[in-house]
Amino acid sequence: MCSAAILPESQRAKELSMAELVVEGDELVLRLNRVEKLEAVHGDLRAPRSSVRSVQVLEDAHEAADHGMKVGERLPGYSEVATVLTAGERLFAVVHHDTPRGVRVDFQGGDYDAWIVGSPDPESLKRRIEN
Repeated sequence: MCSAAILPESQRAKELSMAELVVEGDELVLRLNRVEKLEAVHGDLRAPRSSVRSVQVLEDAHEAADHGMKVGERLPGYSEVATVLTAGERLFAVVHHDTPRGVRVDFQGGDYDAWIVGSPDPESLKRRIEN
């Protein structure tokens, strides 16, 4: 097994980059980096775009992910990469200290009621998801 210290720079950067929420055809895909997959005990997430009910910009994505029982990594107010069970909802959150703002994507049906994703530009992310 390779350690991050001996991986080529491009591969190391890819493995340590933050989660990315992208539109791929008719699907919304939440790509997690290798470390996030380990923290969350989870792989990438996928959902049909047709299941998206709403997208909200969050000024404090940590707060939105800071309630309930978590399965995964959590450092309150600093980093959450976890499944969150709260108030009858099942959420997936990936929010880091350097991306405290983000989006909440609500779904109808599927494995999760919502994804909470930190983003340096949540307004642009919201527009990409809704278009």
